[in-house]
Amino acid sequence: MTIMRRRVDKALHLLSLTELSRLLHQRALTSVALTEYFLARITRFNPVLNAFIYVDAERALRDARCADEALNQGKASGPLTGIPYALKDIFDVEGEPTTCHSHLMLHHRAARSSTVERRLSASGAVYLGKLATHEFALGGPSHELPFPPARNPWNRSHFTGASSSGAGAAVAAGLVPIAIGSDTSGSIRGPACLCGVVGFKPTYGLVSRAGVFPLSWTLDHCGPLTRFSDDARWVMQVIAGYDSADPTTLTRKLDFSPRTVAWPQHRIAWPRHLLTDNPHTDPALIAAMDRVVENLTDAGAQVEEITFKDFALFNACGRIIMAAESFAVHQHNLRERGNEYGRFTYQRILPGATISAAELMDALRLRTALTGWLNRELFSHFSLLLFPGTLRAAPRFSEFSPDWPPASYVVPTQTIPFNVTGNPALSLPLGLTNEKLPLGMQLVGRLFDDSRVLDAGDSMEKWLTMPALSDDVILHQQIEPAA
Repeated sequence: MTIMRRRVDKALHLLSLTELSRLLHQRALTSVALTEYFLARITRFNPVLNAFIYVDAERALRDARCADEALNQGKASGPLTGIPYALKDIFDVEGEPTTCHSHLMLHHRAARSSTVERRLSASGAVYLGKLATHEFALGGPSHELPFPPARNPWNRSHFTGASSSGAGAAVAAGLVPIAIGSDTSGSIRGPACLCGVVGFKPTYGLVSRAGVFPLSWTLDHCGPLTRFSDDARWVMQVIAGYDSADPTTLTRKLDFSPRTVAWPQHRIAWPRHLLTDNPHTDPALIAAMDRVVENLTDAGAQVEEITFKDFALFNACGRIIMAAESFAVHQHNLRERGNEYGRFTYQRILPGATISAAELMDALRLRTALTGWLNRELFSHFSLLLFPGTLRAAPRFSEFSPDWPPASYVVPTQTIPFNVTGNPALSLPLGLTNEKLPLGMQLVGRLFDDSRVLDAGDSMEKWLTMPALSDDVILHQQIEPAA
């Protein structure tokens, strides 16, 4: 089969959405051929990565044929027409399994598609299937669950990050150009950092969560994992917007049109102490972040070191809210079917039963105060905030005990503060450690400043050289067993 009518210099899975869309709209590439290309990569690599737990090749090719017909007639629904995507397995797709990676929902089939899936489908994008997660987007890697844990394609002995694990692995390995994940305390940004891709948690309320299995109603966000920041922008243009099925969505419409970044106009906050004061921090991450600051300064930005006020309180606040809300979601099943939960999941949900109404109210009041400090005080002086993403590269699966993750996995997280406040946060790949494992960072903006954050990420990518992951690296590794 001939995929292209004219030569493309890079492998298709390394192209940006802009490049793929251009090829499709110029009819130098068909959606069927592009879809078959990604299905072939899934067939080749998924057996060693476990990124996909369900592939709907029949629907994918049907969607692709419809996209080609629309493109041939000049009736494409938008720039994503003909481009494949996949969903974390907590997003409903009508008639298909939504298992949440749990024995409790192994035979559940969705009666109606999630709003995100319907918007992507209406845009002409091509649905490939469901991606691995941790149980109910909360547990940890374990072989006691219905599906094996996703593996990091940079080194399959290593963890992907949680809990959009399959999404991070699939985008990094070039199995799909768009993955949609959820983020309650960093579940988009963590896997993006550890797998070397871009992950975007938008402002709270921009993307509907209707048809998405909840973990914590007031902390849950949905967003894309992609290869480039501009790719995430394209996806946000499709999935963002008010939805009557989700009363937390905002009626406010944002303009995601790209704009050139004038760095001399930016004053950027940088709490370097969050890395240097933490004994778990990899020195390579400090060096990489220092290079980012140098690049920003050279571009004319004013970068100032700050103290991030009450960082521990952000974590405590988020963990109390998440524990209480996740227990509320699961309390019935914990009583009736508790033995069907995985150990990690059970151990992480159960403490929510001990949180009193007074403790929860204190956490909610604290949340209001912390959100006010960040948005009224810090962001009144700064346009952007540089922030660590993770403290180190991905841990080995062997570091996870049968009962609990490694210490560095449960230290205060760098990501949950922005679930607490709802601010947009973008994870960007920084490069590789000496062990050839990815490192990542976050770029955070004011509420509703999502497009500015994506503009900045797109501009910074020219400094953040991320080597392409070769197919040989994925396939030819000596690996340790997963937990």
